[in-house]
Amino acid sequence: MRVELIISGFGGQGVLFAGNLIALSAMREGYQVTYLPVYGPEMRGGTCNCTVIISENEIASPLISSPSFLIIMNYPSFVKFVPALKKGGTAIINSDLIKSEEIKNLDILKKKYKLYFVPVTSLAESLNTPLLANLCVVGAFYEITKIFNKKNFKKALKEMLSNTKAHLFEPNLKAFELGANYIKNNYK
Repeated sequence: MRVELIISGFGGQGVLFAGNLIALSAMREGYQVTYLPVYGPEMRGGTCNCTVIISENEIASPLISSPSFLIIMNYPSFVKFVPALKKGGTAIINSDLIKSEEIKNLDILKKKYKLYFVPVTSLAESLNTPLLANLCVVGAFYEITKIFNKKNFKKALKEMLSNTKAHLFEPNLKAFELGANYIKNNYK
């Protein structure tokens, strides 16, 4: 088993937090994991991405040229990374910022890849926490892959929020559940 994941979006969307959280959850599950954040000097508002590799075997390099899985939070990331997606690969796409009707050759892409259009921004806004779209997408990733269990996810989330942000645990958990339930209700 090996998942090569790229998560990409605008700075400030929690892309790096989401990647780190997925990596930590998978590590708690017993997998070999690498996490590599990539961001430019623009920071908030510019694009950033991270790569996460999850494997049963040792990982030689954290670099990914053709990912098996994408989480795409904005249109510039869609344009940049979808062409690199491995044939038969999977992409979770923030449908609030990337409208399916605006994508050229969508029918061809649907034949080549598994595409999940998830309105993660709207889901987070429904909780009055728009900054938790990243946790909604982590929930969607969880529901599609089941690569880690919820117990290990909760431990990883608590660890990442630590004592200073412990009050954010429940809202983060609710956002995670919303993303997972969206996949359950719309794709399974």
